[in-house]
Amino acid sequence: MAADLVEGELSIDGLRRTFGVRPPRRQHAPLVVVLHGNQGPSATERLMYDWTSFARHADEWGIGVAYPDGWEGCWADGRGVTTADEAGVDDIAFLRAVIGWCAAQFDTQDDRAVVTGISNGAFMSHRMALEAGDRVAVFAAVAGGLPEALTGIRPGHAVSAMLINGDADPVVPITGGYSRHLGPNGESRGGTRGLAESARYWRELDGCTGPGETVTTDRSTRTTVSQGVGGTVVSEWTVFGGGHTWPGTPVPERWAGSPGSAVSLEFDAAEQIWRFAEPLLLSADARKL
Repeated sequence: MAADLVEGELSIDGLRRTFGVRPPRRQHAPLVVVLHGNQGPSATERLMYDWTSFARHADEWGIGVAYPDGWEGCWADGRGVTTADEAGVDDIAFLRAVIGWCAAQFDTQDDRAVVTGISNGAFMSHRMALEAGDRVAVFAAVAGGLPEALTGIRPGHAVSAMLINGDADPVVPITGGYSRHLGPNGESRGGTRGLAESARYWRELDGCTGPGETVTTDRSTRTTVSQGVGGTVVSEWTVFGGGHTWPGTPVPERWAGSPGSAVSLEFDAAEQIWRFAEPLLLSADARKL
């Protein structure tokens, strides 16, 4: 265990759920909740602690950081294809409880958390934004579009969104698609929307009416639209040549050279997520739809 992590445990629907927290160094600090991808039941390490720079910058940014552990190494993100989804695990309740636990233990803000993740964790961040907008002010999904199964949800709060996808991601294509986990008869399932469609959905949901601003470099392009309900903002970021990876940090050594392992070092996703989120930590009351 990392020396700066406090271990936490909760019982949700009779299941023992665990998480680690890098506590903030000041009172009433923002909380960033970082969700791993589908690691499988044998994974034991806190991948996102090592793979992202949130903990290393926590004191500088004045934040607390939570690293929850998915059930059997995965999240019930609503697509219906993970072990957690198939078992009926209530990850919304778990992540709500983590936010509440941190508020009680460390006085972090309980109605304006930032939730971010990659892959299965990115899909779960979409779900948290839709179903727990009274607790989540900003979410950032890396390599994971909006699950089609969630599009019928009518949330009560606007949530700012940063969506990041590589255009060379073979696992979660930037144009959207289906899970690699086929149904019992070989049918496709677990459909997700692409980057552009997902961003359009969130702009419409949040009521973003700004003209939009696009910044393009030789390695990426980013379009941001503001003036949503309560000041919410939606940003979509295409990483040219980027794979199923977290921009700014090389992939873990065991994945190097595998399909989709190309990573952009143009920017640090954690740093950009925090810069985006910091001015958008609006209260739940301000973001009511």
